[in-house]
Amino acid sequence: MRLDHLSFAAGPDGLASTAQRIGGQLGKDFIDGGVHPRFGTRNMIMPLDGRTYIEIVEVLDHPASDKAPFGQAVRARSALGGGWLGWVVAVDDITSVEERLGRESVKGNRHLPNGEELLWRQIGVHGLLSDPQLPFFIQWESPAEMHPSNAADSQFSLVALEIAGDPQRVSEWLGETVEAPLEDIKVEWVAPNGTPGIIAVQLQTPSGLVRL
Repeated sequence: MRLDHLSFAAGPDGLASTAQRIGGQLGKDFIDGGVHPRFGTRNMIMPLDGRTYIEIVEVLDHPASDKAPFGQAVRARSALGGGWLGWVVAVDDITSVEERLGRESVKGNRHLPNGEELLWRQIGVHGLLSDPQLPFFIQWESPAEMHPSNAADSQFSLVALEIAGDPQRVSEWLGETVEAPLEDIKVEWVAPNGTPGIIAVQLQTPSGLVRL
């Protein structure tokens, strides 16, 4: 179990403008990630050191975005002006999570700009919808060399997460202590003053520490 990626919902200015704005703050451009046809969304990504990445995601004018929980989550966050949507934990065997949560994972795929297809299974977006401090789970089915972090620049890395929430609640959701997927990343927990979830992310860049 490890932190796989962070999701940021595009603001009212749209995906490209949001990616340009955040990329400008970090000093690095986001790249086109492609389309999630099952979820009615598309993304742009920034690979980071440590097998992690950031995605900026927006909903498409597509029926799937109204039906799929992930599309619903993105739409709801974007409607609030955009911002951090949630964090995603990678597991080697998602069946144990399915058994613990009492439901099946769903298939996910992303059509990449180069024509390739990225495949995975995921579960737990319903938890994110009801309690945004909770991560959802992913098991990659595509080869490791296709992981979105593989083009990472070692000068860009995730340093810390600031989360409004309760680490005990998140540990119960994970089925392990919250430190398990976040062992190399500092987490600052604050009591929710409103909606729980990611408040900010701190990243190391060639120009120093940047807080988003």
